[in-house]
Amino acid sequence: MYTQAEISAIRKKFWVAFGQYMKPVPNAQGRRINWPNYRTGVKDIYFRMKAERDFASVGIELGHSDPELQELYFDHFGQLKKILESSTQENWDWKLLSPNEVGQPVSRIEKVITGVNVLDEGTWPEIISFLKPRIIALDEFWDLVKPGFEEF
Repeated sequence: MYTQAEISAIRKKFWVAFGQYMKPVPNAQGRRINWPNYRTGVKDIYFRMKAERDFASVGIELGHSDPELQELYFDHFGQLKKILESSTQENWDWKLLSPNEVGQPVSRIEKVITGVNVLDEGTWPEIISFLKPRIIALDEFWDLVKPGFEEF
């Protein structure tokens, strides 16, 4: 068993390694970007990557405190679903208004893999191989559709 401090240190080490691995990769506009802390530039829309003990995920999280506005954002993304699927070359899971880790309702559009463990460095290549193409695809998708969300 790991202590909480050890778990935190291992997770930090993973995200530093992921950031170093992704550092030479420019975003869709050819700029340098901090991939692990991707900023969408639109309030309440986040790109989240997670690496946990039994899964890894990447996706879009809508965190507006007003459920009606959150649903409006979610519906707007739904209108762009074909573009997202074209960018990622796969279907993602769509979850409207489900509780996050602290019980707040959020909506997610995400892809998840199981059978990996961030605490096991042996699975890091698999986690990175999962996250890398999907966050790059999300960035390309966002470059196309972001103007439609800046008007909200």
